[in-house]
Amino acid sequence: MRTPVFLLRAAFGAWACAALVAGTATHAAEPVQPVTVPQVKDPARVELGKKLFFDPRLSRSGFISCNSCHNLGMGGSDNIRTSIGHKWQQGPINSPTVLNASQNLAQFWDGRAKDLKEQAGGPISNPGEMGFTHELAVDMLRSIPQYVAEFKTVFGTDRLTIDEVTSAIAAFEETLVTPNARFDQWLQGRKTAIDAQELRGYELFKSSGCVACHNGPNLGGGSFQKMGLVEPYRTTNAAQGRAGVTGKDADRFLFKVPTLRNVELTYPYFHDGGADTLAQAVDVMGRLQLGRRFTDGENADIVAFLKTLTGEQPKIVLPILPPSSDKTRRPQPFD
Repeated sequence: MRTPVFLLRAAFGAWACAALVAGTATHAAEPVQPVTVPQVKDPARVELGKKLFFDPRLSRSGFISCNSCHNLGMGGSDNIRTSIGHKWQQGPINSPTVLNASQNLAQFWDGRAKDLKEQAGGPISNPGEMGFTHELAVDMLRSIPQYVAEFKTVFGTDRLTIDEVTSAIAAFEETLVTPNARFDQWLQGRKTAIDAQELRGYELFKSSGCVACHNGPNLGGGSFQKMGLVEPYRTTNAAQGRAGVTGKDADRFLFKVPTLRNVELTYPYFHDGGADTLAQAVDVMGRLQLGRRFTDGENADIVAFLKTLTGEQPKIVLPILPPSSDKTRRPQPFD
């Protein structure tokens, strides 16, 4: 839904009034909440999902894995404008981080997948990404005895379909949260967790209206908004946002609001990767979304605040993948 700039500012005003009425000076009243660590209910499924996340054999080339575009050593993204796909194809859009993605209202920039499970199957069968088909991916897994045995142990059945594959990948991705950022520590009462500049940046972040879209534990991911509310956003990227899903012209250039968690790690920014630095991103967001031109000092304060949102990164021990059998389809990276 499109949100006019005056409503963005009004949203902050409503939050501030509510806090004053409640007489709260506590951080519990803030429009941002700390990230919480989810409880792992099925460790075996998570471990299987981790193997699949790192297994390049789920691609036609045998070279591209989920981790290729959502690198867990790089903030869950790949730090390039658009990802590199099958046969060195240039991807159509910037790769969003997989970290904390379970807290998004939907997946992909245009929200075409309702959850992580549905999202996990998309890149495998996309000819511009992993370039495979679901059928060939499942056949590959069925050809590997250790995978067959592990799927049976995890799911309690001999059934091995793309449904089980995506369920396992989603279970692993649900564990990829980043708690205990310095800002979370401040929210929980540790006053020294952020310094004066960072606190100024947060107060400016609120008073400017940024929190109307970037709120909650994930500081985003909870709505679709038009890129370019006050001024048009100019880009050569062909992505149409929600309009590509709904077919409605009114949804053109509506994109899922990205999370700001770990944002200092997930450059470049926006759906087209058009901003290389946080300072550039803050400047563009101020002008195009809020109708405000931040001074250099204000920009630096907001950037300082944004860097307090970097949480503890997932501690991943790389899995040892089951070896291919003689029947397993061999990689074809140069075909």
